Amino acid sequence: MPAATAPVSSSSSLENRFDRAGLDAVITAADAAAWVNDRRRQAFEAFESLALPDRKSEHWMRTDLRLFKPAAWGLSAPPATREVPVGLLAAAIASGEAAAECFPEEVCGRKEGRAHFAPHNEPVPGIAGRFASLDGHVVCDELDPALAAKGVRFGSAEAVLGELGEALEPHWFSVIDSRCDWFAALHGAFHRGSAVLYVPPGVKLAEPLHVMSAISAGGVDTAHVLVVLGEGAEATLLTETAGGGPAGSAGGFHCGGTEIVVGRGAFLRMVNLQNWNTGVWHVARQKAVVQAGGRLQWTLGALGSRLSQVAQDVALAGRDAEAQVNGVMFTEGRQHLVYNTLQHHEAPSCKSDLLYKGALQDRSRLVWRGMIKVDKNAQKTDGYQRNDNLMLSNESRADSIPGLEIEADDVRCTHGATSGRVDAEQVFYAQARGLSADEAARLVVAGFFQQVFDRITIPEVREALARAVCSRIRRIT
Repeated sequence: MPAATAPVSSSSSLENRFDRAGLDAVITAADAAAWVNDRRRQAFEAFESLALPDRKSEHWMRTDLRLFKPAAWGLSAPPATREVPVGLLAAAIASGEAAAECFPEEVCGRKEGRAHFAPHNEPVPGIAGRFASLDGHVVCDELDPALAAKGVRFGSAEAVLGELGEALEPHWFSVIDSRCDWFAALHGAFHRGSAVLYVPPGVKLAEPLHVMSAISAGGVDTAHVLVVLGEGAEATLLTETAGGGPAGSAGGFHCGGTEIVVGRGAFLRMVNLQNWNTGVWHVARQKAVVQAGGRLQWTLGALGSRLSQVAQDVALAGRDAEAQVNGVMFTEGRQHLVYNTLQHHEAPSCKSDLLYKGALQDRSRLVWRGMIKVDKNAQKTDGYQRNDNLMLSNESRADSIPGLEIEADDVRCTHGATSGRVDAEQVFYAQARGLSADEAARLVVAGFFQQVFDRITIPEVREALARAVCSRIRRIT
C-alpha cells in the first residue's frame, strides 16, 4: 500500500454555478451525444421549476435542510493534484487479509488526519479495473485488456456511451427519476465524473472493479454510475467515496445517482461505501432493476457525512428475480443519516431480503424508512425487511419506519425493527474477563453487526467494514 500523504486541504474554487451558463459549460466540455445532452436539458428544466424539498414530503420530513445553502455550491474547478484516496475497499482487496478481530487498540486504533493516497496511474492488486474522480474530474480510467477483449466496457461515461450508445440509451437516466425533486434534477443536469460498466451476455468477471469518487475540502461531486449486465453475466463492482472537510468547515457537497440493470439470469455483487468526512452534505438516488432469474447482492456502508439523504430502491421486474440488500451504518458526533429503501415486487415468484443494522454514539441520529411494495400480479412474493439499531449514548436517536403495501393475495411479506441500548451486564461481563471499557464496547458492537457481516460474501469487504466501524467506537455512555 502506498505511503500516507497529506490530503488536499485548501477549499476548491468554483468553476461553474448551477445555472444555465454552467449547464452550457458542462455540455461543451463533455462533448457527448445529442441524446445525452437532451436528457441534461430536460433535467435542467425541472431543476429551474423546483425548490428545495420540504418536510411535507414523506421522504424528507425527517431531514433538516435549513443550514444547506444552494447558492454556496457549484461545479468545482480542476484540482491541483491527480492523487486520490485508494479507499477502504480497494486497500482491503489489495492486502488480501482475512477478517481480523474487532478489538484491540493496535488493530482498531483510530489515526486521525491520515489517509492513504495513490497516484492515478498506480495499479491496485486484485482490482480488474479502476475509475476515479476528484472534484468531478476524471483522474483514473483503466481496465484489464483481457476483459476489454471480451467486450467488457468500463470507464468514463462519455467514452462508454459514445461507443455503446444504442445499447445503453434505454438505461441512461431512465432507471432513476431525475425530475422527482430539486436534488435529483440537479444531478440529472450537472452530473460529471461519471462511470459506466457494461458486461456482455455470458461474460463472468472473476475480479472486482472499483470506482472512487473523491472531493477536496469544500469540493463538489455530482458523479453518476450506470451498471448494465447482459443475460447470464456476472460481475462485482465496488464503489466508494472519500474526502471533503470535517464538521465546522466548508465540508463539501455530493449529489449523485446510481442505476443498475441486472439482465436475465445475471448476477451482480454491488457495494456502495459512503465514507465522506464529517462536513459533507450527501444526497443520492440509487435504484436497481433485476430481470427474470437475475440475482443482486447489494451491500451498503454508511459511515461518513454531515447529513445523508439516500433513496435505495430495488425493482424485481422479472419472474424468479432475487435481491439481498445489506446495510451497515455507524454515526457519531452530530451526524444525521436518512435512508429510504424500497423493495418493489413487480413480477411473480420473486424474493427480496433486506437487513440494515446501525450503531449510534454521541448526539447522532439515524433514520431508516423501508417499504415492501407488491404489485397485483406479483403472486408468490417472498419479501422480508429488518432494521436493528444499537444506541451507544443517551443522546443518540434512531427512527425505524418499516412498511408494507401489498396488492397481491398470495404472498409472504414480513418486517421488523428494533432499537435499544447496550446491555450493561454484557459490558460488565466483558470487563470481568480482563477487557477495558473501550474493548468491551468494541466487542459488544462487533457482535451486534456480525449477523449482517455474515451475509456479505466478499471477505475483503467484511474486513474493511469491520475495521472501519470498530475504529470509530468509543466507550459506551
